[in-house]
Amino acid sequence: MIKLNTKHSGLFAAGVVFGTAGIKVLSSKDAKKLYTNCTAAVLRAKDCVMKTVSKVQENAEDIYAEAKQINEDRAAAEEIFEDAAEEETVEETEETTEETTEETAEETAEE
Repeated sequence: MIKLNTKHSGLFAAGVVFGTAGIKVLSSKDAKKLYTNCTAAVLRAKDCVMKTVSKVQENAEDIYAEAKQINEDRAAAEEIFEDAAEEETVEETEETTEETTEETAEETAEE
């Protein structure tokens, strides 16, 4: 025969009652008002966060632009330095060539 466990039956009945009451409470006007207020608070928080994010993004763009400008200025300064160094090397090479030519001419004249 079927033995009915009253403990399990009681828990099941309590669950059904609690679930039904919970649905009634969750769908009440007061609950809807609470949901609306919570949603409005979340939207306000979202607006605040988005303003902060846009400020941070603008600052990051400014920092990036300044860093890029610094690197361009630095590259231009290095280019000027390299051009000056190349000119000095060319001048030194020309002087060495002239000295070598003069020495060769003197040696040829002596012979």
